[in-house]
Amino acid sequence: MKSIKFAMPSLKEAKLRKNIDIETVRYTLEDKYKDLGKGKSYYIFTYGCQGNEADSEVMSGILENIGYTLSTDPMNSDVVLLNTCAIRENAEQRIWGVLGQLKGRKREHPDMIIGICGCMPQEENATNKILESYDFIDLVFGTHNRDHLPQLIYQAYLTKAKVVEVLSNQGNILEDAPKVRASKHKAWVNIMFGCDEFCTYCIVPYTRGRERSRAKDDIIAEVKELVANGYKEVTLLGQNVNAYGKDLGIDYTFGDLLYDLDKTGIERIRYTTSHPRDLDEKTMLAMRDCKSVMPHLHLPVQSGDNDILKIMNRKYTYEDYMAKITRLKELVPHISITTDIIVGFPNETEEQFQNTLKLCHNVGYEGAFTFIYSPREGTPAAKMPDSTPEDEKKQRLLRLNEVINAGYKKGHERFLNKVVNVLVDGESKNGEGMMCGYSENLKLTHFKSTDMSLVGKTVKVKVTEAKTWFMIGELCE
Repeated sequence: MKSIKFAMPSLKEAKLRKNIDIETVRYTLEDKYKDLGKGKSYYIFTYGCQGNEADSEVMSGILENIGYTLSTDPMNSDVVLLNTCAIRENAEQRIWGVLGQLKGRKREHPDMIIGICGCMPQEENATNKILESYDFIDLVFGTHNRDHLPQLIYQAYLTKAKVVEVLSNQGNILEDAPKVRASKHKAWVNIMFGCDEFCTYCIVPYTRGRERSRAKDDIIAEVKELVANGYKEVTLLGQNVNAYGKDLGIDYTFGDLLYDLDKTGIERIRYTTSHPRDLDEKTMLAMRDCKSVMPHLHLPVQSGDNDILKIMNRKYTYEDYMAKITRLKELVPHISITTDIIVGFPNETEEQFQNTLKLCHNVGYEGAFTFIYSPREGTPAAKMPDSTPEDEKKQRLLRLNEVINAGYKKGHERFLNKVVNVLVDGESKNGEGMMCGYSENLKLTHFKSTDMSLVGKTVKVKVTEAKTWFMIGELCE
Protein backbone atom coordinates (compact mmCIF):
# COMPACT_ATOMS: atom_id res chain seq x y z
CA MET A 1 0.00 0.00 0.00
CA LYS A 2 1.36 3.44 -0.91
CA SER A 3 1.58 6.09 1.81
CA ILE A 4 0.52 9.73 1.98
CA LYS A 5 2.63 11.33 4.70
CA PHE A 6 1.23 14.68 5.78
CA ALA A 7 3.58 14.71 8.79
CA MET A 8 5.97 12.23 10.43
CA PRO A 9 6.99 12.09 14.11
CA SER A 10 10.30 13.69 15.09
CA LEU A 11 11.82 13.13 18.53
CA LYS A 12 14.16 16.06 17.94
CA GLU A 13 11.22 18.36 17.23
CA ALA A 14 9.20 16.95 20.13
CA LYS A 15 12.03 17.71 22.58
CA LEU A 16 11.88 21.42 21.80
CA ARG A 17 9.92 23.62 24.19
CA LYS A 18 9.33 26.65 22.02
CA ASN A 19 8.27 29.93 23.59
CA ILE A 20 5.14 30.23 21.47
CA ASP A 21 1.51 30.87 22.23
CA ILE A 22 -0.65 27.75 22.47
CA GLU A 23 -3.56 27.87 20.06
CA THR A 24 -7.12 27.08 21.13
CA VAL A 25 -8.84 25.28 18.26
CA ARG A 26 -12.64 25.30 18.08
CA TYR A 27 -13.95 22.14 16.45
CA THR A 28 -15.73 22.67 13.14
CA LEU A 29 -16.90 20.21 10.51
CA GLU A 30 -16.82 20.82 6.76
CA ASP A 31 -20.04 19.95 4.95
CA LYS A 32 -18.35 17.38 2.70
CA TYR A 33 -17.63 15.16 5.72
CA LYS A 34 -21.08 15.24 7.34
CA ASP A 35 -22.36 11.96 5.86
CA LEU A 36 -18.98 10.27 5.48
CA GLY A 37 -19.92 7.47 7.87
CA LYS A 38 -23.60 7.13 7.03
CA GLY A 39 -24.60 3.49 7.21
CA LYS A 40 -21.19 2.50 8.62
CA SER A 41 -19.98 1.46 12.09
CA TYR A 42 -16.88 2.06 14.21
CA TYR A 43 -15.03 0.51 17.13
CA ILE A 44 -12.25 2.00 19.31
CA PHE A 45 -9.73 -0.01 21.34
CA THR A 46 -8.44 2.17 24.18
CA TYR A 47 -5.18 1.48 26.01
CA GLY A 48 -3.47 3.33 28.84
CA CYS A 49 -4.51 6.17 31.07
CA GLN A 50 -7.71 8.09 31.74
CA GLY A 51 -6.45 10.74 29.32
CA ASN A 52 -6.64 8.17 26.53
CA GLU A 53 -10.15 7.22 27.62
CA ALA A 54 -11.16 10.87 27.38
CA ASP A 55 -9.54 11.12 23.94
CA SER A 56 -11.51 8.08 22.79
CA GLU A 57 -14.73 9.76 23.92
CA VAL A 58 -13.85 12.72 21.70
CA MET A 59 -13.02 10.50 18.73
CA SER A 60 -16.30 8.63 19.23
CA GLY A 61 -18.10 11.97 19.22
CA ILE A 62 -16.40 13.03 16.01
CA LEU A 63 -17.13 9.71 14.30
CA GLU A 64 -20.80 9.84 15.26
CA ASN A 65 -20.85 13.48 14.17
CA ILE A 66 -20.04 12.29 10.64
CA GLY A 67 -22.59 9.48 10.63
CA TYR A 68 -20.87 6.41 12.10
CA THR A 69 -22.61 4.27 14.71
CA LEU A 70 -20.89 2.39 17.52
CA SER A 71 -20.31 -1.33 16.98
CA THR A 72 -19.88 -3.97 19.65
CA ASP A 73 -17.71 -6.15 17.41
CA PRO A 74 -14.39 -4.81 16.07
CA MET A 75 -14.18 -7.60 13.50
CA ASN A 76 -17.42 -6.43 11.88
CA SER A 77 -16.79 -2.68 11.96
CA ASP A 78 -16.08 -0.36 9.06
CA VAL A 79 -13.59 1.74 11.03
CA VAL A 80 -11.42 0.34 13.83
CA LEU A 81 -9.09 2.64 15.77
CA LEU A 82 -6.47 1.59 18.29
CA ASN A 83 -5.91 4.48 20.70
CA THR A 84 -2.50 3.56 22.04
CA CYS A 85 -0.27 4.02 25.07
CA ALA A 86 3.52 4.41 25.04
CA ILE A 87 4.30 4.38 28.76
CA ARG A 88 5.54 0.79 28.94
CA GLU A 89 6.73 -1.82 26.50
CA ASN A 90 4.07 -4.39 27.43
CA ALA A 91 1.35 -1.93 26.34
CA GLU A 92 2.87 -1.89 22.86
CA GLN A 93 3.11 -5.69 22.76
CA ARG A 94 -0.64 -5.97 23.38
CA ILE A 95 -1.30 -3.64 20.45
CA TRP A 96 0.83 -5.68 18.03
CA GLY A 97 -1.19 -8.74 19.09
CA VAL A 98 -4.54 -7.09 18.30
CA LEU A 99 -3.22 -5.97 14.92
CA GLY A 100 -2.40 -9.58 14.14
CA GLN A 101 -6.05 -10.49 14.72
CA LEU A 102 -7.28 -7.62 12.55
CA LYS A 103 -4.98 -8.50 9.66
CA GLY A 104 -7.00 -11.52 8.59
CA ARG A 105 -10.28 -9.62 8.79
CA LYS A 106 -8.84 -6.82 6.67
CA ARG A 107 -7.89 -9.36 4.02
CA GLU A 108 -11.52 -10.53 3.85
CA HIS A 109 -12.93 -6.97 3.97
CA PRO A 110 -10.43 -4.65 2.22
CA ASP A 111 -12.71 -1.59 2.61
CA MET A 112 -12.34 -1.78 6.39
CA ILE A 113 -10.35 1.20 7.76
CA ILE A 114 -7.83 0.36 10.49
CA GLY A 115 -6.11 3.20 12.31
CA ILE A 116 -3.38 3.54 14.93
CA CYS A 117 -3.54 6.73 16.98
CA GLY A 118 -2.57 8.19 20.34
CA CYS A 119 0.82 8.15 22.02
CA MET A 120 2.55 5.26 20.27
CA PRO A 121 2.66 6.87 16.80
CA GLN A 122 4.39 9.88 18.39
CA GLU A 123 7.46 7.62 18.77
CA GLU A 124 9.57 7.54 15.61
CA ASN A 125 10.52 3.88 15.97
CA ALA A 126 6.90 2.80 16.49
CA THR A 127 5.63 4.68 13.42
CA ASN A 128 8.50 3.34 11.32
CA LYS A 129 7.63 -0.19 12.42
CA ILE A 130 3.98 0.39 11.50
CA LEU A 131 4.93 1.64 8.04
CA GLU A 132 7.44 -1.14 7.39
CA SER A 133 5.67 -4.16 8.90
CA TYR A 134 1.91 -3.48 8.88
CA ASP A 135 0.97 -2.58 5.33
CA PHE A 136 -2.75 -3.22 6.00
CA ILE A 137 -3.05 -0.22 8.36
CA ASP A 138 -4.80 2.75 6.74
CA LEU A 139 -4.42 5.60 9.25
CA VAL A 140 -1.62 6.69 11.54
CA PHE A 141 -2.08 9.82 13.63
CA GLY A 142 -0.99 11.08 17.01
CA THR A 143 -2.16 13.02 20.05
CA HIS A 144 -2.33 16.52 18.56
CA ASN A 145 -4.80 16.16 15.70
CA ARG A 146 -7.90 14.26 16.79
CA ASP A 147 -9.98 16.99 15.15
CA HIS A 148 -8.48 15.99 11.77
CA LEU A 149 -10.11 12.55 11.95
CA PRO A 150 -12.81 13.26 9.30
CA GLN A 151 -10.22 14.52 6.83
CA LEU A 152 -7.92 11.55 7.47
CA ILE A 153 -10.69 9.00 6.93
CA TYR A 154 -11.82 10.87 3.83
CA GLN A 155 -8.27 10.73 2.41
CA ALA A 156 -7.99 7.01 3.20
CA TYR A 157 -11.24 6.25 1.36
CA LEU A 158 -10.39 8.56 -1.53
CA THR A 159 -6.80 7.50 -2.16
CA LYS A 160 -6.77 3.87 -0.93
CA ALA A 161 -3.39 4.80 0.55
CA LYS A 162 -1.93 4.71 4.04
CA VAL A 163 -2.53 8.19 5.49
CA VAL A 164 0.01 9.39 8.05
CA GLU A 165 -0.21 12.61 10.04
CA VAL A 166 1.78 12.66 13.28
CA LEU A 167 2.51 16.17 14.51
CA SER A 168 5.51 16.78 16.79
CA ASN A 169 4.58 20.31 17.77
CA GLN A 170 3.93 21.72 21.23
CA GLY A 171 0.24 20.86 21.00
CA ASN A 172 -2.92 22.92 21.07
CA ILE A 173 -6.19 22.94 22.99
CA LEU A 174 -9.28 21.52 21.31
CA GLU A 175 -12.62 22.97 22.41
CA ASP A 176 -16.23 22.29 21.38
CA ALA A 177 -15.51 18.80 20.07
CA PRO A 178 -18.44 16.38 20.36
CA LYS A 179 -18.07 13.59 22.93
CA VAL A 180 -19.73 10.25 23.46
CA ARG A 181 -19.24 9.70 27.17
CA ALA A 182 -18.91 6.13 28.43
CA SER A 183 -21.02 6.88 31.52
CA LYS A 184 -24.22 8.81 32.17
CA HIS A 185 -23.24 9.83 35.71
CA LYS A 186 -19.42 10.07 35.76
CA ALA A 187 -17.34 12.15 33.35
CA TRP A 188 -13.73 12.82 32.45
CA VAL A 189 -12.92 16.53 32.14
CA ASN A 190 -9.56 17.52 30.71
CA ILE A 191 -8.27 20.69 32.34
CA MET A 192 -4.77 20.67 30.85
CA PHE A 193 -2.60 18.71 28.46
CA GLY A 194 1.08 17.84 28.14
CA CYS A 195 3.94 17.71 30.61
CA ASP A 196 7.09 19.78 31.22
CA GLU A 197 8.59 17.65 33.99
CA PHE A 198 10.93 15.46 31.88
CA CYS A 199 11.37 12.59 34.30
CA THR A 200 14.27 10.63 32.84
CA TYR A 201 12.24 7.41 32.40
CA CYS A 202 9.15 8.97 30.81
CA ILE A 203 8.22 9.46 27.15
CA VAL A 204 5.06 11.51 27.86
CA PRO A 205 6.61 15.01 27.43
CA TYR A 206 7.54 13.97 23.89
CA THR A 207 4.24 12.29 23.00
CA ARG A 208 1.88 14.82 24.62
CA GLY A 209 3.73 18.12 24.14
CA ARG A 210 4.24 21.00 26.53
CA GLU A 211 1.97 21.84 29.45
CA ARG A 212 -1.05 23.86 28.36
CA SER A 213 -4.09 24.73 30.42
CA ARG A 214 -7.64 25.18 29.21
CA ALA A 215 -9.32 28.48 30.00
CA LYS A 216 -11.07 28.25 33.35
CA ASP A 217 -14.33 29.55 31.88
CA ASP A 218 -14.40 26.65 29.38
CA ILE A 219 -13.80 24.12 32.17
CA ILE A 220 -16.43 25.61 34.47
CA ALA A 221 -18.94 25.78 31.61
CA GLU A 222 -18.33 22.10 30.79
CA VAL A 223 -18.89 21.03 34.40
CA LYS A 224 -22.04 23.17 34.67
CA GLU A 225 -23.39 21.49 31.55
CA LEU A 226 -22.62 18.08 33.05
CA VAL A 227 -24.49 19.02 36.22
CA ALA A 228 -27.47 20.16 34.13
CA ASN A 229 -27.40 16.77 32.37
CA GLY A 230 -27.53 14.84 35.62
CA TYR A 231 -23.86 13.93 36.07
CA LYS A 232 -22.78 13.32 39.67
CA GLU A 233 -19.00 13.02 39.43
CA VAL A 234 -16.21 14.54 37.36
CA THR A 235 -12.57 13.51 37.28
CA LEU A 236 -10.27 16.36 36.28
CA LEU A 237 -7.51 15.14 33.99
CA GLY A 238 -4.03 16.25 33.11
CA GLN A 239 -0.61 14.65 32.72
CA ASN A 240 0.35 16.94 35.62
CA VAL A 241 -3.07 18.10 36.72
CA ASN A 242 -2.07 20.20 39.72
CA ALA A 243 0.26 22.32 37.58
CA TYR A 244 -2.92 23.81 36.12
CA GLY A 245 -2.67 27.53 35.36
CA LYS A 246 1.10 27.89 35.63
CA ASP A 247 1.41 28.38 31.88
CA LEU A 248 -1.33 31.02 31.68
CA GLY A 249 0.62 33.83 33.30
CA ILE A 250 -2.25 34.70 35.66
CA ASP A 251 -2.75 34.41 39.40
CA TYR A 252 -5.11 31.45 39.19
CA THR A 253 -4.03 27.96 40.25
CA PHE A 254 -5.44 24.46 40.51
CA GLY A 255 -6.64 25.21 44.02
CA ASP A 256 -8.60 28.21 42.74
CA LEU A 257 -10.20 26.01 40.10
CA LEU A 258 -11.28 23.47 42.73
CA TYR A 259 -12.97 26.22 44.75
CA ASP A 260 -14.81 27.48 41.65
CA LEU A 261 -15.90 24.01 40.51
CA ASP A 262 -17.21 23.28 43.99
CA LYS A 263 -19.76 26.05 43.38
CA THR A 264 -21.16 24.42 40.21
CA GLY A 265 -23.32 21.94 42.12
CA ILE A 266 -21.38 18.86 41.03
CA GLU A 267 -21.63 16.21 43.74
CA ARG A 268 -18.14 14.74 43.44
CA ILE A 269 -14.78 15.98 42.12
CA ARG A 270 -11.72 13.78 41.70
CA TYR A 271 -8.48 14.54 39.89
CA THR A 272 -5.47 12.76 38.44
CA THR A 273 -2.51 12.64 37.94
CA SER A 274 -0.64 14.86 40.38
CA HIS A 275 3.05 15.67 40.70
CA PRO A 276 4.26 16.00 44.31
CA ARG A 277 6.22 19.16 43.54
CA ASP A 278 3.03 20.95 42.45
CA LEU A 279 0.86 19.89 45.40
CA ASP A 280 0.54 23.27 47.11
CA GLU A 281 -1.16 24.62 50.22
CA LYS A 282 -4.12 26.08 48.33
CA THR A 283 -4.93 22.70 46.77
CA MET A 284 -4.77 21.02 50.17
CA LEU A 285 -6.99 23.71 51.67
CA ALA A 286 -9.48 23.20 48.83
CA MET A 287 -9.54 19.49 49.60
CA ARG A 288 -10.42 20.41 53.18
CA ASP A 289 -12.96 23.15 52.40
CA CYS A 290 -14.78 21.94 49.28
CA LYS A 291 -17.51 19.42 50.03
CA SER A 292 -17.44 18.07 46.47
CA VAL A 293 -13.69 17.33 46.42
CA MET A 294 -13.38 13.70 47.43
CA PRO A 295 -10.98 12.59 50.20
CA HIS A 296 -8.67 10.62 47.96
CA LEU A 297 -5.38 11.64 46.36
CA HIS A 298 -3.29 9.70 43.88
CA LEU A 299 0.21 11.12 44.33
CA PRO A 300 2.88 9.20 42.37
CA VAL A 301 6.16 8.95 44.29
CA GLN A 302 8.04 6.43 42.04
CA SER A 303 10.79 5.85 44.65
CA GLY A 304 11.50 6.51 48.31
CA ASP A 305 15.22 6.99 47.83
CA ASN A 306 16.65 10.47 47.33
CA ASP A 307 19.47 9.39 45.00
CA ILE A 308 17.07 7.50 42.75
CA LEU A 309 14.61 10.41 42.80
CA LYS A 310 17.42 12.73 41.69
CA ILE A 311 18.42 10.44 38.82
CA MET A 312 14.74 10.21 37.87
CA ASN A 313 14.62 14.05 37.80
CA ARG A 314 11.60 14.05 40.09
CA LYS A 315 12.59 17.41 41.70
CA TYR A 316 11.67 16.51 45.29
CA THR A 317 13.13 14.44 48.11
CA TYR A 318 11.73 11.85 50.48
CA GLU A 319 11.56 14.59 53.10
CA ASP A 320 9.66 16.96 50.76
CA TYR A 321 7.14 14.26 49.92
CA MET A 322 6.57 13.24 53.54
CA ALA A 323 6.14 16.87 54.62
CA LYS A 324 3.29 17.30 52.11
CA ILE A 325 1.68 14.02 53.12
CA THR A 326 1.85 15.05 56.78
CA ARG A 327 0.29 18.44 56.04
CA LEU A 328 -2.45 16.89 53.91
CA LYS A 329 -3.36 14.43 56.64
CA GLU A 330 -3.56 17.30 59.13
CA LEU A 331 -6.06 19.10 56.90
CA VAL A 332 -7.99 16.04 55.67
CA PRO A 333 -7.54 13.39 58.41
CA HIS A 334 -9.78 10.80 56.74
CA ILE A 335 -8.04 10.99 53.33
CA SER A 336 -6.94 7.90 51.37
CA ILE A 337 -3.64 8.14 49.51
CA THR A 338 -2.53 5.98 46.59
CA THR A 339 0.57 6.17 44.41
CA ASP A 340 2.74 4.87 41.55
CA ILE A 341 6.05 3.12 42.27
CA ILE A 342 8.80 1.90 39.93
CA VAL A 343 11.18 -0.84 41.09
CA GLY A 344 14.37 -1.84 39.37
CA PHE A 345 15.30 1.61 38.08
CA PRO A 346 18.82 1.32 36.56
CA ASN A 347 21.32 0.31 39.28
CA GLU A 348 18.82 0.52 42.14
CA THR A 349 20.43 -1.14 45.17
CA GLU A 350 18.77 -3.21 47.86
CA GLU A 351 19.28 -0.35 50.33
CA GLN A 352 17.56 2.08 47.95
CA PHE A 353 14.68 -0.34 47.51
CA GLN A 354 14.40 -0.62 51.31
CA ASN A 355 13.97 3.17 51.42
CA THR A 356 10.94 2.78 49.15
CA LEU A 357 9.47 0.14 51.48
CA LYS A 358 10.07 2.49 54.43
CA LEU A 359 8.23 5.27 52.61
CA CYS A 360 5.26 2.97 51.96
CA HIS A 361 4.99 2.11 55.65
CA ASN A 362 5.33 5.75 56.71
CA VAL A 363 2.74 7.08 54.27
CA GLY A 364 0.27 4.24 54.77
CA TYR A 365 -0.73 3.90 51.13
CA GLU A 366 -4.14 2.37 50.53
CA GLY A 367 -3.24 1.22 47.04
CA ALA A 368 -0.63 1.63 44.33
CA PHE A 369 0.20 0.93 40.71
CA THR A 370 3.57 -0.85 40.86
CA PHE A 371 5.87 -1.59 37.94
CA ILE A 372 9.28 -2.91 37.02
CA TYR A 373 11.17 -0.18 35.17
CA SER A 374 10.61 -0.36 31.42
CA PRO A 375 13.13 1.54 29.23
CA ARG A 376 11.57 3.80 26.61
CA GLU A 377 13.64 4.70 23.57
CA GLY A 378 14.43 8.41 23.43
CA THR A 379 14.48 8.93 27.20
CA PRO A 380 17.72 9.56 29.17
CA ALA A 381 17.16 6.53 31.42
CA ALA A 382 17.12 4.20 28.41
CA LYS A 383 20.82 4.94 27.91
CA MET A 384 21.80 4.23 31.52
CA PRO A 385 23.76 1.03 32.19
CA ASP A 386 21.96 -1.32 34.55
CA SER A 387 23.64 -3.90 36.76
CA THR A 388 20.55 -5.17 38.60
CA PRO A 389 19.52 -8.70 37.50
CA GLU A 390 15.97 -9.06 36.17
CA ASP A 391 15.14 -11.81 38.66
CA GLU A 392 16.05 -9.48 41.51
CA LYS A 393 13.76 -6.79 40.11
CA LYS A 394 10.89 -9.28 39.96
CA GLN A 395 11.51 -10.32 43.57
CA ARG A 396 11.48 -6.68 44.66
CA LEU A 397 8.16 -6.16 42.91
CA LEU A 398 6.70 -9.16 44.77
CA ARG A 399 7.98 -7.82 48.10
CA LEU A 400 6.64 -4.36 47.36
CA ASN A 401 3.24 -5.74 46.38
CA GLU A 402 2.99 -7.59 49.70
CA VAL A 403 3.30 -4.25 51.50
CA ILE A 404 0.91 -2.48 49.10
CA ASN A 405 -1.70 -5.25 49.32
CA ALA A 406 -1.60 -5.08 53.10
CA GLY A 407 -2.22 -1.34 52.77
CA TYR A 408 -5.18 -1.99 50.47
CA LYS A 409 -6.81 -4.23 53.06
CA LYS A 410 -5.98 -1.96 56.00
CA GLY A 411 -7.53 0.94 54.10
CA HIS A 412 -10.75 -1.06 53.74
CA GLU A 413 -10.73 -2.29 57.35
CA ARG A 414 -10.93 1.24 58.73
CA PHE A 415 -14.45 1.47 57.28
CA LEU A 416 -15.73 -1.73 58.88
CA ASN A 417 -19.13 -1.22 60.55
CA LYS A 418 -19.26 2.33 59.22
CA VAL A 419 -21.68 3.82 56.72
CA VAL A 420 -20.17 5.08 53.46
CA ASN A 421 -21.76 6.95 50.56
CA VAL A 422 -21.52 4.92 47.35
CA LEU A 423 -22.14 6.28 43.87
CA VAL A 424 -23.67 3.25 42.17
CA ASP A 425 -22.14 2.16 38.85
CA GLY A 426 -24.18 -0.96 38.13
CA GLU A 427 -24.26 -4.71 38.56
CA SER A 428 -21.37 -6.29 40.43
CA LYS A 429 -19.07 -8.93 38.99
CA ASN A 430 -18.72 -10.23 42.54
CA GLY A 431 -21.83 -12.39 42.36
CA GLU A 432 -25.46 -12.47 41.27
CA GLY A 433 -27.84 -10.15 43.06
CA MET A 434 -25.07 -7.68 43.86
CA MET A 435 -24.44 -4.11 42.75
CA CYS A 436 -21.36 -1.93 43.19
CA GLY A 437 -19.91 1.54 43.13
CA TYR A 438 -17.26 3.68 44.76
CA SER A 439 -17.25 5.41 48.12
CA GLU A 440 -15.94 8.93 48.70
CA ASN A 441 -12.46 7.47 49.41
CA LEU A 442 -12.53 5.58 46.08
CA LYS A 443 -13.21 2.22 47.70
CA LEU A 444 -14.95 -0.30 45.45
CA THR A 445 -18.01 -1.36 47.43
CA HIS A 446 -20.39 -4.24 46.69
CA PHE A 447 -23.85 -4.57 48.22
CA LYS A 448 -26.88 -6.82 47.79
CA SER A 449 -29.46 -5.34 45.42
CA THR A 450 -30.94 -5.86 41.97
CA ASP A 451 -32.54 -2.42 41.72
CA MET A 452 -31.10 -0.96 38.50
CA SER A 453 -32.81 2.35 39.22
CA LEU A 454 -30.02 2.95 41.74
CA VAL A 455 -27.42 3.35 38.97
CA GLY A 456 -26.15 6.92 39.01
CA LYS A 457 -27.49 7.55 42.51
CA THR A 458 -25.59 7.89 45.76
CA VAL A 459 -26.69 5.42 48.42
CA LYS A 460 -25.66 4.69 51.99
CA VAL A 461 -23.99 1.34 52.58
CA LYS A 462 -22.89 -0.10 55.91
CA VAL A 463 -19.58 -1.93 55.45
CA THR A 464 -19.68 -5.50 56.81
CA GLU A 465 -16.60 -7.08 55.19
CA ALA A 466 -13.18 -5.70 54.22
CA LYS A 467 -11.40 -7.65 51.50
CA THR A 468 -8.04 -6.82 49.95
CA TRP A 469 -9.46 -5.34 46.75
CA PHE A 470 -12.97 -4.25 47.78
CA MET A 471 -15.51 -3.83 50.55
CA ILE A 472 -18.88 -5.58 51.00
CA GLY A 473 -21.76 -3.94 52.77
CA GLU A 474 -25.49 -3.73 53.31
CA LEU A 475 -27.72 -1.15 51.74
CA CYS A 476 -29.13 1.12 54.42
CA GLU A 477 -32.89 1.63 54.37
